[in-house]
Amino acid sequence: MAAIIRAAQNPEFPAAVACVVAPKPDTAAEQTARDLNIPVVILDPKSETYSADIEALIQTHNIKLICLAGYTLLFPKEVVLNHPLQILNIHPALLPSYGGKGMYGRFVHEAVLANKEEQSGCTVHYVSERYDEGHIILQRTCAVLPTDTPETLAARVLEQEHLTFPEAIFNLLTDK
Repeated sequence: MAAIIRAAQNPEFPAAVACVVAPKPDTAAEQTARDLNIPVVILDPKSETYSADIEALIQTHNIKLICLAGYTLLFPKEVVLNHPLQILNIHPALLPSYGGKGMYGRFVHEAVLANKEEQSGCTVHYVSERYDEGHIILQRTCAVLPTDTPETLAARVLEQEHLTFPEAIFNLLTDK
């Protein structure tokens, strides 16, 4: 999220960040967004009005692209169906491998290491009605080192995520 906000602060970047949605107050995402002067809206994903609240934000702010960063739930089906090719997610693995329900964060990196992969990386993809199955937009790789732990691999993948998500947004909005 912070990487996208910082990229959007560059006058040559083709988008601006309208707001950040956080699931509850006092999260790291909320504080980071506020530190970077981005408005924050608190919306509980378990709320019965969550889909309608997201739709209202899209309309109010004239949002053309929704970027999920650190979002581990299925995005509301109604919103996905209403906004095809407008919702992006980043995943800390090279999809289609190591995706799906329960495959996030440490679980992904543990699986990559357990399978003795030589490469890992990240994937920016369109959000669909199922976990991590949307069309792949951009991937970036990094080596898996023999000395890696889930934490060291996660740190290297995160570096790639910070480069890849803004690049994918830039490419989509400038037809690169």
